[in-house]
Amino acid sequence: MPKVIPPRSKVNPKYTWNAESVFSSDEAWQNEVDRIIADIPLVKNFQGRLGESAAVLVEAFKAYESLAARMSIANMYASFSNAVDTTDQKAAGMRDKAGGMVGQVASAISFFQPELLEVGKARLDEFIQQDEKLAAYEHFLENLFRKQQHVRSSEVEEVLGMVSDPLGGFYNSTAMLTNADFRFRSIKDNKGTTFEVTQGNYDVQLMGLPDRKARKAAYASYMDKYVEFKNTLANNLAHNIKTNVFNMRVRRHESTLGASLYDLNIPTSVYHNLIETFRKNLPVWHRYFEIRLKALGLKKFAYYDMWAPIEKRKVKVPYEKAVDMICEGLAPLGTEYTDTVRRACLTERWVDVYPNQGKTQGAFSSGAPGTHPFILMSYTDEMVSMSTLAHELGHSMHTYFTGKNQSVINMDYSLFVAEVASNFNQAMLRAHLLKNSRDRNLQVQLILEAVGSNMFRYFFQMPTLARFELETHERAERGEPLTADSLIDLMADLFAEGFGPNFEMDRERVGMTWATFPHLFADYYVYSYATGISGAHALSNRILRGEPNAAEDYLGFLKAGNSDYPLNVLKKAGVDLTTPQAVEETFAVMEGYIDRLEELLG
Repeated sequence: MPKVIPPRSKVNPKYTWNAESVFSSDEAWQNEVDRIIADIPLVKNFQGRLGESAAVLVEAFKAYESLAARMSIANMYASFSNAVDTTDQKAAGMRDKAGGMVGQVASAISFFQPELLEVGKARLDEFIQQDEKLAAYEHFLENLFRKQQHVRSSEVEEVLGMVSDPLGGFYNSTAMLTNADFRFRSIKDNKGTTFEVTQGNYDVQLMGLPDRKARKAAYASYMDKYVEFKNTLANNLAHNIKTNVFNMRVRRHESTLGASLYDLNIPTSVYHNLIETFRKNLPVWHRYFEIRLKALGLKKFAYYDMWAPIEKRKVKVPYEKAVDMICEGLAPLGTEYTDTVRRACLTERWVDVYPNQGKTQGAFSSGAPGTHPFILMSYTDEMVSMSTLAHELGHSMHTYFTGKNQSVINMDYSLFVAEVASNFNQAMLRAHLLKNSRDRNLQVQLILEAVGSNMFRYFFQMPTLARFELETHERAERGEPLTADSLIDLMADLFAEGFGPNFEMDRERVGMTWATFPHLFADYYVYSYATGISGAHALSNRILRGEPNAAEDYLGFLKAGNSDYPLNVLKKAGVDLTTPQAVEETFAVMEGYIDRLEELLG
């Protein structure tokens, strides 16, 4: 890993995403966007005709899915092009143009659901009996009529489609500010080595430096830039929350939480169960923090100590070796799964691997019907990067199997189930390495990655952010102001409770943590990280225990997509997230890791 992050132009193409497999050039993308907009009438022409006959409805669905798929591909290409280099002004312009296209398509197809409701369930059931091709849309129609009371008239739905782009701009504004415009102070370690601070290397490299003063300097450099722009960042988030309140009221829901979870047929008790179970198990986290405190020889620990190395010798895992180890851990799922992973990583270029200047922070997987699901990350040849790769491959394989087995309208599986597949891969990889490796150093670092990185993010930060999100939305619903200082105070208080008595609180920097999570711009998304990791461990435990058909059940989950409600899809795979059991089971797994870590550290 170079200490100086290269510009995008200097990255080996072998380790960049296969953009040309989607569009041969940016010009080809531009031509397709123009054609998509020109073809909008192909769907609009069905307006007022959906109830004519089963044959007409089949053709309407085909036109709807075709336009939606093409829109998704073009939007993904523009978004990914921008994400790998946010300083590329051409890519930024493409992303904005794609956003406008999405708004036009959303407006054009907005008549579909209100008109289907006007046709009525009885007539649509007759159509399904008359033409078997409509069976693929049976769940879509069932879900539509379930939500009937919250679907507005064609005119209102058209307006909601038209405003989706301008009301969705708060995330883009924040992303451009933090990824393209932010410039952080460089820092030096105790050997005099200078490190740039970027979105790509802050989490995975700088917070893992052994030099505490260097970690603190990197943390200060990073968070001070967010604090400097706290009012702009708070304004963006506040208006995004107000947009959620607006949509909740337009669709006549009683709360933003209820509106968000209602869409997926998830009771609000799932959200509250998670928060209550998390708070009940905070002593488990306090025990882990105490172990870290002793291992680092500190009297109190700070936020920037969470990723500090306990072992002096880091286990190096080059990218290609990581692919091998991931495939070994996932072998119980069969050769189709592992062979696809190898092709994805080594020959088909699903992964944009290494950091470069302007690359957006974090990692994600993004796919569209008819393309490879692509992964953005900043690989650093370390344990945490291998785990991140396994995680994002879980997302990509979920998209891959869903795409192979579902119609376009059922491909877009929900955010609620998305984090199950990703964390499942990590749980399987971890279990494989802990069982088969005799390297004490590797085991320690693997557990530190599991608890101190993965679980800390998904099972500590995300539930804390879920509490923050619920409170901020409830304040907005009551008409209370959301200022930078009020958001900082709320976040600091929640983390103070979570970290416990030995935490060295830097209120302004710690309280600004919410601004480093763009996930908060996706309405009530962060809680699903915690429910997702819980579902993942419950399902992986079934396979690790050797339960009959456990692997087949899990593959069935990957193939199901959005063909049923997410809770039902998970129940068929073997986990019930309407109860706290999976959350408790995951805390038990975490306690097992902590026991082993304590034993390894003596």
